[in-house]
Amino acid sequence: MFEWIADPQAWMALATLTLLEIVLGIDNIIFLTILVNRMPPEMRNRTRLFGLGFAMITRIMLLLSLAWVMSLTQPFFEILGKAISGRDLILIGGGLFLLWKASTEIYNSMEGSGEDGQPSPNAGSAAFFSIVLQIAVIDIVFSLDSVITAVGLAKHVSVMVIAIMISVGVMMFAAKSIGEFVESHPSIKVLALSFLVLVGTLLVAEGFGQHVSKGYVYFAMAFSLGVEMLNLRMRKRDRDPVKLHGPKGHA
Repeated sequence: MFEWIADPQAWMALATLTLLEIVLGIDNIIFLTILVNRMPPEMRNRTRLFGLGFAMITRIMLLLSLAWVMSLTQPFFEILGKAISGRDLILIGGGLFLLWKASTEIYNSMEGSGEDGQPSPNAGSAAFFSIVLQIAVIDIVFSLDSVITAVGLAKHVSVMVIAIMISVGVMMFAAKSIGEFVESHPSIKVLALSFLVLVGTLLVAEGFGQHVSKGYVYFAMAFSLGVEMLNLRMRKRDRDPVKLHGPKGHA
């Protein structure tokens, strides 16, 4: 199983896959942050860890089902001359779910319709398991392409599994800080939800064969986030009290 340890190419594949999983995990962290912040503060860390842990298990199970994953690219039927495969159906379904979820969260945040994104005091085990399940399901959608890519990049299943475990560990380490930052800055939350709308749209488009490089999406995310960080800094500066200095020459 670990005969690849002495193979430099296997280590290169491990590093490449780990980086790929971390980059593709950005979407997952944003989605997880929005969901977890709906829980009471004392339940957020547990929900976050369980959600990511369950997502890691589903991703590894998806990876171990290599034959099934590869068969998802076989056409099931056609719509207007476009062949639709199992992979396409998963992308379309996941994209529509993401569009609905993000749009609902934006509406609630803007209108304050009783579910304005604030934690519910009555949120219990039902909400906990619902959020964990949603995280796991959307992780399958997000990781489908990365798993198929991993099969092409690495020859050893153990390399792929280790890459997934390392990337999820990084996500667990970063998710709490990101969640607290988003929770304390409502404008960042709306921006994150807008990213999810964009990602959902791209998933649906890709399901219908219209491929758009995710590099453009990540560039747009980074640029928008950079502009918003400047806005936050300017607003903070405007709130800071003006300090008066005494005349020169006086102690």
